[in-house]
Amino acid sequence: MRIGLGYDVHRIVEGRPLVLGGVRIDAPFGLLGHSDADVVAHAIMDALLGSLGLGDIGQHFPPDDDRFEGADSLSLMREVLAMVEREGYRVGNVDVMVIAERPKLLPHVPAMRRRLAEVLQVRERDVSIKATTNEKMGFIGRGEGIAAQAVALLLPFAERGRML
Repeated sequence: MRIGLGYDVHRIVEGRPLVLGGVRIDAPFGLLGHSDADVVAHAIMDALLGSLGLGDIGQHFPPDDDRFEGADSLSLMREVLAMVEREGYRVGNVDVMVIAERPKLLPHVPAMRRRLAEVLQVRERDVSIKATTNEKMGFIGRGEGIAAQAVALLLPFAERGRML
């Protein structure tokens, strides 16, 4: 088995949609980024790539490449999942911590888990999403950004796609 750690952070800005875990959340702001700036999806992708020593999402989807401008992060995650499968692995589970002062994320967690489980081809219970604040400290506490950390466990496939 392989374990990877991912982290992502984006600045809060007015005039952009807020997308977390593939779910559009009703908020008066969004996150600044070249793609849809989904910090949850980005942290998971970095954890998946890192677990196999395949670098990070910036290497595979460069922020200065026009092909990825405004990209849906779940589409990029499907590409990362294909890389994982080519290496002979499948996702066992992911555990994500979202750090944000606002908006309240608990009502959106079930939808995020469903969307991510579908893309990662795992059960919903294999996708854990927790949310916390930064207790009004630092740039997150001042409402300037949102961050996410993720851990991913990959399990090897045996012949015919069965787990070893």
